[in-house]
Amino acid sequence: MARKLIHETPRTILVTSALPYANGPIHLGHLVEYIQTDIWVRFQKMRGHDCIYVCADDAHGTPIMLKARELGITPEQLIERMGREHRADFAGFLIAFDNYYSTHSPENRAFAEEIYRRLRDKGFITKRIISQAYDPEAKMFLPDRFIKGECPRCGSPDQYGDACEVCGATYAPTDLRHARSVLSGATPETRESEHYFFTLGKFEGTLTEWIKRGSLQPEIRNKLNEWFEAGLQDWDISRDAPYFGFEIPDAPGKYFYVWLDAPIGYMASFKNLCDRAQLNPGLPSGASFNEYWARDSKTELYHFIGKDIAYFHTLFWPAMLEGADLRKPTGVYCHGFLTINGQKMSKSRGTFITARTYLEHVKNPEYLRYYFAAKLGAGIDDIDLNFEDLIYRVNSNLVGKFVNIASRCAGFINKQFQGRLADKLADEPLFARFVAAGDDISAAYEAREFKNVATEIMSLADLANQYIDQHKPWALAKEPGREDEVQTICTMGLNLFRILTAYLRPVLPRMAERAEAFLNIDSLTWSDIKQPLLNHTIKEFKPLMTRIEQHEINTMTEASKEGAGKIAPSAKSALELEPIAPQIEYEDFAKLDLRLAKIVQAQPIEGADKLLKLRIDLGGETRTIFAGIKAAYTPEQLIGRLTIVVANLAPRKMRFGVSEGMLLAAGPGGKDIFLLKPDAGAQPGMRLK
Repeated sequence: MARKLIHETPRTILVTSALPYANGPIHLGHLVEYIQTDIWVRFQKMRGHDCIYVCADDAHGTPIMLKARELGITPEQLIERMGREHRADFAGFLIAFDNYYSTHSPENRAFAEEIYRRLRDKGFITKRIISQAYDPEAKMFLPDRFIKGECPRCGSPDQYGDACEVCGATYAPTDLRHARSVLSGATPETRESEHYFFTLGKFEGTLTEWIKRGSLQPEIRNKLNEWFEAGLQDWDISRDAPYFGFEIPDAPGKYFYVWLDAPIGYMASFKNLCDRAQLNPGLPSGASFNEYWARDSKTELYHFIGKDIAYFHTLFWPAMLEGADLRKPTGVYCHGFLTINGQKMSKSRGTFITARTYLEHVKNPEYLRYYFAAKLGAGIDDIDLNFEDLIYRVNSNLVGKFVNIASRCAGFINKQFQGRLADKLADEPLFARFVAAGDDISAAYEAREFKNVATEIMSLADLANQYIDQHKPWALAKEPGREDEVQTICTMGLNLFRILTAYLRPVLPRMAERAEAFLNIDSLTWSDIKQPLLNHTIKEFKPLMTRIEQHEINTMTEASKEGAGKIAPSAKSALELEPIAPQIEYEDFAKLDLRLAKIVQAQPIEGADKLLKLRIDLGGETRTIFAGIKAAYTPEQLIGRLTIVVANLAPRKMRFGVSEGMLLAAGPGGKDIFLLKPDAGAQPGMRLK
């Protein structure tokens, strides 16, 4: 592995992933990006850098409006529902956002309007009458993605109305040949309407300079040069009603195109985090918004995205920021698509797999995190998820090589030495070799060459296992008088395991926590590996990871063949599902003492599928409550939130402790749980009357 220089001085970094669209579930193709980003962010934090990771749901556009109409709910209800599901899926795969928000937010509206005004006042917005596709049966102008036809450049069939997925060309929907409406199948009519445009061509010089200085992949630079050669066209930033989004100031009936306010969602999510951090010092960022987004900002800003949206992030987005007097990204990192068993994801083959289906059947998210890491490089090549290869890499590498180091050594230390490690290393040069490998591994993490990280770590794991095989502690343990040798050999093995655990921590955070608990140490940082763990007591070893079984893959693919990606409409109203209870007298109600409470702590409970352990503040008195809301809320969403509790409910002894109250919530249960939220000004301890 070639060693590259990496940053050693403290850095201040803001990282984003592309915003998932809020009209469908997260699937394994999405997770390539979020796992890649999460690994890179965890590495930066482990190195001691101030690195913040924000994201949000992309909640606007005609598809949202039409999906909500199909389900018989409002767009707001749809995006709230999908937001909960997305958060739960990301949490299930250990994606540790510092803030996850929505583009349908007051912050996003304010930023979109302000950026638009700045661009307008500087002369970067123009208006003109355009001809666009209209569905005479659906009675609405058609979004680009609701028109399909042949690409006007390469002739590829079944391409969307804004860009060709085959040749990468961008165009107007009216340029498509043999166009048809996705909604009705009708041939779109051409009608005129006044639209608003962003004059992208005025920023060619600025963009050219940014591309020279910015951190972009060679493939993306080449594609940008092609776009420059073709000429930068004005960008249509408006859409006609009906449309779900933000109305353009001073333009009734005209709405911001979703791609204008979507990347602004990065700013809005970060602003929301900054504002919340002022109220809750426990949140990760106490910095001001301007420190990160002002034109002269010294911080770093990186976007991780799919290669299919490079055009928006490397042309429109930096040009908008430049025109609005804001900073441009430090770098934009693109990745390829995911194929499964060598082919595109397919519902009929059971390979269009949602995050939830994976978690329900395979369960361990770290199998997939490791597999993706072992396949991901710094380029934009597609990666393939081959199930046979997945099983082999998990069982052979993670379990058979890595975890096996600890299991081979821990038993001797626990049984013969009461868990006490030796006070010296058996092979200091080998330990030094493992420590020195950290420079190359760190450089590979920094460069997003995760497959090189995995290769190097497994090579080291081979060396550790060879060391144990060579010295055979199981044989020495049978020979009287050689106890010290057994202790030092196994201490050596566990120290090598500890180093590898540190190197793998960004990829396998949950497994690392279990290993740290077994080793009886605090959370590992990069600098910890330099000093060996000696004369130290470890805890009893428990299996850190089990093998993946073929039947888990089989049941997952079978389940994926049945209605993957669908959102079921509500068949009955809430009252039909749960009729109003019999009448009570006022005196019965008055017995309840309902209080506002602030959730100050929230954490999952090992062994509990539904419960979260909450610590609540009742305005001077704190209590512990166990609430069955794990499927609907992550702990991060709850901390700092005001809600309503039954304060005079008798304490209830549960398996995990005593619950001293009850949260009030609406909904049928499972993912569909909705905590009640008071208006601004309410304080913990106030009684509801």
